[in-house]
Amino acid sequence: MKASRLAATGAVAATAVIVLSSPAFAHVSVQAEGTAAKGGYAVVDFKVPNERDNASTTKLEVNFPTDHPLASVMPEPMAGWKIEVTKSKLDKPLELHGEQITEAVSKVTWTAATKDSGIPTGYFEKFPVSIGALPEDADELVFKAIQTYSNKEVVRWIEVQEDGAEEPETPAPVLTLSAASEDGHHGSTAAEEADAKTENAAATTAADTGDSSDTTARVLGVVGIVVGALGVAYGVLAGRRRSDA
Repeated sequence: MKASRLAATGAVAATAVIVLSSPAFAHVSVQAEGTAAKGGYAVVDFKVPNERDNASTTKLEVNFPTDHPLASVMPEPMAGWKIEVTKSKLDKPLELHGEQITEAVSKVTWTAATKDSGIPTGYFEKFPVSIGALPEDADELVFKAIQTYSNKEVVRWIEVQEDGAEEPETPAPVLTLSAASEDGHHGSTAAEEADAKTENAAATTAADTGDSSDTTARVLGVVGIVVGALGVAYGVLAGRRRSDA
């Protein structure tokens, strides 16, 4: 009887582990490197985990929103992957840097270049893309993604989260947009943020150097005063000794 109970307990625990590690808890997602402000540009990463023990991820297709088309979409070259950018005609032209844009990227596809490349079991990979200008009349962008494995299995991450509902089993990646800054700037690129950090570090170093110089000058000034006072005292004492002699 005890053995049966132990076996049943073990089965329940194993089931709990399987539930907790189900694919719903590790899915294709999108996140900005830095900020993704309305009206600006951003670099976003599509994070793709490999959830299979017997196959690698060999293909990723990301569909870009048609309700808020993006005039500029530039994927970053990646070793071991072939990248295909698909464009479609727009119902309404967009304006970018004073020019009319009549088509926009509707899909980006990454395909493993060889049978040995791809995302192996137990790993994930990020697929970076520069996008813009981000819409000013939306709080988020939905990117429907399709993940293909080496065993021909296809997982469609295309379900849209409904307000008040539970998270779907295969949710579509969602990019949350932040408000533009009050000074009119619409976010910054990763390079601009790095430059800003470098400038701040240099300013901090200069300030620290200046504070150190001021402190050193003050210490030397105090030492000089003390030495001068000692010299005057010595002179007075020497004069008195001569007078007494």
